[in-house]
Amino acid sequence: QVQLVESGGGSVQAGGSLRLSCAVSGYTYSRICMGWFRQAPGKEREGVAAISNGGITTYADSVKGRFTISGDNAKNALYLQIAILKVEDTAVYYCAADPGVDIFGQRYCSGGLTGARYVYWGQGTEVTVSS
Repeated sequence: QVQLVESGGGSVQAGGSLRLSCAVSGYTYSRICMGWFRQAPGKEREGVAAISNGGITTYADSVKGRFTISGDNAKNALYLQIAILKVEDTAVYYCAADPGVDIFGQRYCSGGLTGARYVYWGQGTEVTVSS
């Protein structure tokens, strides 16, 4: 069982920056696939950034160059650094985990920006960007 707790959201002005954190328990984050998703009011959830258990990162086109996904092995935490915030970044941000499967000692997970691939979700942290 993986538990995820996000933090770091808040209200900021456009052009500012934020770092969202996701505390991971129940599994070592670097052994599984993890992602950040967001859902804006009245819109569908979308994947914005993901990192595989091999360290490969993927970003949605809308956030490339502004969002950076990273992790901290010592803290077993996932982060999303958001720079140059835009009003359209206003949303609830969720971290998610795809634990994948273990085959002969090697863990395989899909991850990526497709939410259906993820099994565990945090409760979300709200980001509001004002102009």
